[in-house]
Amino acid sequence: MALSLPLNATELVAGSDTPVVKNEVVDNLPKVDPFANFAAEFKAYRYGKELGKANISLSKLDNNQYRLDYSSSVSIFFLSDKRKETSYFTVEENKIIPKSYVFKRTGTGSDKHMRIEFDHEKGKILVNDRPSFPLEDQLDNQLYRLDLQAKLALGETQFDYRVINDRGQYREYQMQVLGIETLSLPFGEVQAIKVGIVRENSSRNTFAWFSPALNFQLVRLQQFKDGDEQGDIKLSQYSATRS
Repeated sequence: MALSLPLNATELVAGSDTPVVKNEVVDNLPKVDPFANFAAEFKAYRYGKELGKANISLSKLDNNQYRLDYSSSVSIFFLSDKRKETSYFTVEENKIIPKSYVFKRTGTGSDKHMRIEFDHEKGKILVNDRPSFPLEDQLDNQLYRLDLQAKLALGETQFDYRVINDRGQYREYQMQVLGIETLSLPFGEVQAIKVGIVRENSSRNTFAWFSPALNFQLVRLQQFKDGDEQGDIKLSQYSATRS
C-alpha cells in the first residue's frame, strides 16, 4: 500500500502508528563519533522490487577537511538513472561548515550537473558559478542528513534545516523523531530511530531510519511523491573506522 504522509511534522507524529521516542530512551543512546569514516552500501527498491544499489561514504582528509560521497545506479525495463553527489566540508566545534557540493545525473533523459560553492568570505552561495543566495547557515543536499545523525546521537528529537538542494533551490525541511522500530534489512536485523522529513511546499515526503548501534548511520530511506512510493533504499553492507 502506498503511504501518504501528512503536511507538517505535528500531523505526522499525531497520525503515525509509531510512538514518539521519549526522552528517557534517547538519554540512554550510545556515545559516538558522528564524523568517523564509514562506507555503506544499500539495495534500492520500488514497491518491493530490487532495482539497483546505492553507496554512501565519509572520509576525513587533511586539515580538518571531510568528503561525503553518494552514488546510485538503478534501472527498470529500458530506463536507467545514475547519480553522484560529493560534498566537501569542515567541522568547527562539532558544527558542519559546508564548502562545496557537486551533483551529477546521467541515464535516460537529460543529463544534469550542478555545482554549489559556499563562499564564507563573501557570505554568498554560488550555484553553477552564479551568486544565488546569501550564506545563512544553509547546508547542502547531503550534509543535513549527516548533521541529523550527530544530533540524534545527542538525543534531539526535532530538527529544522535550511538546505540548497540538488537543483540549486533553497528549501526548508522540518523533521520529527517518530519512534524506534526493528527493521529486517539485507544487512540483517537492526533497531533504528525513525524520522519523518517534511519539505515545505513539496509533494515529496520521506521517512528515514538511523541505527544507534551503527554510529547512527542511515540504514533506510523511503521517499514518496503524491502518495506513491518513489524509492526505498535499505542497508546491505557497512564498515566504519575511527577518523
